[in-house]
Amino acid sequence: MTALPASAAADAVTAAASTVTAADAPRSRRSWRSRAVRPGLVLAGVFLTAVVVAALAPGWLAPHDPLAVGTGGAFLPPGPRHLLGTDETGRDVLSRLIYGARASLIMGLGATGIALVCGSLVGLAAGLGNRFVEGLLMRLVDVTLSVPELLFALVVITLLGSGTTNALFAVAFASIPSYARMVRAQTHIVRRSAYVEAAVTLGLPRWRVIARHILPNAAKPVLALATIAVGTAISAGAALSFLGLGAKPPAPEWGDMLSLGMQYISNDWLLVVIPGASITLTVLSVTALGRELRRRSEGRVRR
Repeated sequence: MTALPASAAADAVTAAASTVTAADAPRSRRSWRSRAVRPGLVLAGVFLTAVVVAALAPGWLAPHDPLAVGTGGAFLPPGPRHLLGTDETGRDVLSRLIYGARASLIMGLGATGIALVCGSLVGLAAGLGNRFVEGLLMRLVDVTLSVPELLFALVVITLLGSGTTNALFAVAFASIPSYARMVRAQTHIVRRSAYVEAAVTLGLPRWRVIARHILPNAAKPVLALATIAVGTAISAGAALSFLGLGAKPPAPEWGDMLSLGMQYISNDWLLVVIPGASITLTVLSVTALGRELRRRSEGRVRR
């Protein structure tokens, strides 16, 4: 067998390396694109960070007392003293907007947390119970799901009365059936998995199998969906406040600010645009981040 000259061997190695590099280039480019952060997600994260900071420390950011009346006159346009102007009683709009972030976030996180815990317990009981228990619980869930969530929340408020706390529980109760159905479906999948059967075979107590293996794995896919539901709860709470069933004046809340602004839209249209834009951007930001979290939890990366 004739040996190749040194120069020919070097050329062959170089050609082979370039071929491998060219073949791997599209794959590496796709991998880089899959890991790249989209500008929309960055903007959503920055906006939500600002909302959270405003909710945690409104006193540090608000330039005026949100309840102070007549600080400079009614319906003042945006200026150096009042960056977003004043409302019908001379209150600073920016200060009320900053303080209203806390009420909106408490509504979204609180209602979603209560609905997630209660719905998970109902779904777990249905998935692990006998046919009678499962059938009874799921029929109640089906009946509740047949009613729109906002209408169901209005029924709950009719029974409990209006107010911020009652509005929070109303939004939470309206969301429980959705979580119950999802957790019940995941429980049926998890309880038939190999690791649960192995734990039962090893003789572990039933409560330990449920607490350590079934519940965490059944609720894990629901957590990503709960992130998206925070935005839905914020918009539902704002809708109830807009109807006068949530936060009561003069407490700063975005839905109530929008309702008051509608009464004076002919005097200052910014009183409607500012709280409406705040609600919309917050819901869109939460939904965008929640959808990305759901993709990553399911192992799907957007390319």
